[in-house]
Amino acid sequence: MPKPTKGPRLGGSASHQRIILANLASQLFEHGRITTTVTRARRVQPLAETLITKAKRGDLHSRRRVARTIRDKDVLRHLFDDIAPVLEGREGGCTRITRIGNRRGDNAPMAVLEIITDPVESKASAPAAGTVEDTVEDVVGEPAADAPVDDEESSSEDAPAEDDASADADTADEA
Repeated sequence: MPKPTKGPRLGGSASHQRIILANLASQLFEHGRITTTVTRARRVQPLAETLITKAKRGDLHSRRRVARTIRDKDVLRHLFDDIAPVLEGREGGCTRITRIGNRRGDNAPMAVLEIITDPVESKASAPAAGTVEDTVEDVVGEPAADAPVDDEESSSEDAPAEDDASADADTADEA
């Protein structure tokens, strides 16, 4: 459930803030990146992420839900037909905020909010979400059920090590 914004709102009233955020999101989808203040970028980012997620669904209900916020039909078409298919494999994090310094005049911190269109790279080092047998099979190269479990080998490996340690102790006592 969305939490209401605490403190001062962008633009003064709640309705004006909604209009400002809708316009910022519309410009973001139209141009791919916008330069704005850090506060506005941080406020519009969750809205833009939500609208992109709805656009990825692509059904009529989602299109109508997004059309409540994005009033321009060309931008709406661009979002559903061009942006959403590119971001299909991405499970969130579709936008990026990059700080660019302060604005001349009033020294307001500025940022660039952009849509990330780079392809998603899968993490090779992280184990796949599967069972332990799948992970063992990936590491060893053979199925876990067929992998031999030799307790005798592990005990025979431990035995010489203990003999060497006791032999070293015997030589130390003799000296």
